[in-house]
Amino acid sequence: MVTLDDYGDYEPAWCPGCGNFSLLKAVKQALVVSRLKPHEVLFVSGIGQAAKAPHYLNANVFNGLHGRSLPVATGAKLANPKLTVIVESGDGCNYGEGGNHFLAAIRRNIDVTLLVHNNQVYGLTKGQSSPTSAQGFVTKAQPEGAPSAPFNPIAVAVAMQAGFVARSFTGMIEHLSGLIQEAGAHRGFALIDVLQPCVSFNKVNTFAWYRKRCDPLPPAYDPTDWEAAMKVACQWGEKIPIGIIYRNDRLPFEEHFPVLREGPLVGRDVDRVLLKEIMEEYG
Repeated sequence: MVTLDDYGDYEPAWCPGCGNFSLLKAVKQALVVSRLKPHEVLFVSGIGQAAKAPHYLNANVFNGLHGRSLPVATGAKLANPKLTVIVESGDGCNYGEGGNHFLAAIRRNIDVTLLVHNNQVYGLTKGQSSPTSAQGFVTKAQPEGAPSAPFNPIAVAVAMQAGFVARSFTGMIEHLSGLIQEAGAHRGFALIDVLQPCVSFNKVNTFAWYRKRCDPLPPAYDPTDWEAAMKVACQWGEKIPIGIIYRNDRLPFEEHFPVLREGPLVGRDVDRVLLKEIMEEYG
């Protein structure tokens, strides 16, 4: 039996009131409900306050470079398809520096879950505008307001027919935890864009701001309807839809490789005769 204690109890180095605390709690709850043991899970992160989250979990962790967490997660999943791989990092890490890897992961449909701490600001580097900051968002680095239009990760993911696209809010822990469970059970790439207030550097998109606007999708909503999902993905303002916005049953990336049908690469012996033949071809 898996319990919350199995995932440890650590003292995070985050600002009091940070949305990261709620997200960490939701992740632990989802892992326990999913009956996943710590050794069965790998967390891969980049750099930033969000990327510290896996440090506070008793599980396998790979802390990589800024924006480069998805390539590492892809390699790990291909080497050991039985491993539950979760990528956890921020909006700048995934949509900015790692934007091209984000697009590649959607195209490939690699079977990993991507949890994006989206607080619409760079929290670790003291408050610059991020790819998801609203146009005109004022910071110390952009005193006249961010000049660029915000990136819409949900619309991009739906347009590219990502396997699982969802949004939640750290002020609704049970909702978020339930989505993480569903994303983990999905076969293929799963994105959860998590609205996560930065209490230190974003005084606009606060907990109160999100609570007023976050609007759970109704039970009758069909997430398999791509055209409807595109309309929902483009909604942002007085109402922000949360829940599973789009999903499909595309074949996961790793199932395109016959060599993986024999089981994980991680548990196999090296065919040294074949390896020698291959190396000699380059001699």
